[in-house]
Amino acid sequence: MRPPRLGRIVIATAAATFLIWPAGPAPLATAAPAHPSAPTGTARLAARILSASTKACDPTASLPTPPGPPIVTPGSYMQAIRARGYLLAGVDLSDYHLGYLNPANGHVEGFEIDILHAISAAIFGNPNQIHYVGITDAERRPFVQSGRVDIVAHTMTVLCSRWQQVDFSTVYLEAHQRILVEDGSPIRGISDLVGRKVCATSTSTSLTYLQQHGAIPVKAYDWTDCLVKLQLGQVVAVSTDDVILAGLAAQDPYTKIVGPPLTNEPYGLAISKQHPDFVRYVNAVLAQMRADGQWAATYRHWLGSPAPAPPSARYQA
Repeated sequence: MRPPRLGRIVIATAAATFLIWPAGPAPLATAAPAHPSAPTGTARLAARILSASTKACDPTASLPTPPGPPIVTPGSYMQAIRARGYLLAGVDLSDYHLGYLNPANGHVEGFEIDILHAISAAIFGNPNQIHYVGITDAERRPFVQSGRVDIVAHTMTVLCSRWQQVDFSTVYLEAHQRILVEDGSPIRGISDLVGRKVCATSTSTSLTYLQQHGAIPVKAYDWTDCLVKLQLGQVVAVSTDDVILAGLAAQDPYTKIVGPPLTNEPYGLAISKQHPDFVRYVNAVLAQMRADGQWAATYRHWLGSPAPAPPSARYQA
């Protein structure tokens, strides 16, 4: 016999933005420290944005990086981050196995967090020089643009429209939209969702896909809120990327992922357009992770074995 719905436990998230220290529990704050100043070229930036919006776009192609290991050069944005003493990273605190606040130890952990550790190690020689800022899907772009964070690692699909607002690293993970339902559900695919309520977060690409295929989207604050709505019978399904759904299913064994992959969702790290040198630096870190086995080891640890080949790096001409 399955337990009552209210007896099932998920990892709850607070409806606010918090700053979390990586080494363990620490006081929570609602504001991020000031962004370090760095030289900007307004005219050059405007030209880059105009160029990106008018030429043919491959959203998975990022800024090319010089060969060799990542190097912090004088006058670079990486040097400004090093002078500050920590990397400011916008993350999700509720994506189990990707980026989440572990209630057992008070640490922020996951696949995306390990990538941030590699970036911190490259800049500081210490993987833990990071201040984490918990953000929602809707806050990813504005937090990068406003300078409240240096980088966002938050299951962000690279899209041509998003490239006009922020820059992206090379793709660090390939995901695919699928469907999560309760274990006794007759739903088997997207055609079974026509005219039925399905949960997605308000700014996700999943929401658009559901609307286009006749489902009734129900917007939520984050993906664990969607899981609660499914548990309470307020929706018949949750639809988003398979790696996110796998984390939800791990929290509730009375759910299952159904149907074939519906879309391709390549993830990139979001960085301000004012700092192309930092984009190139992050791309060098990712290239190193692909080459030395760090990426595969991190995948196996958080997402399972066997690890696939990492997404190939693609660069703009």
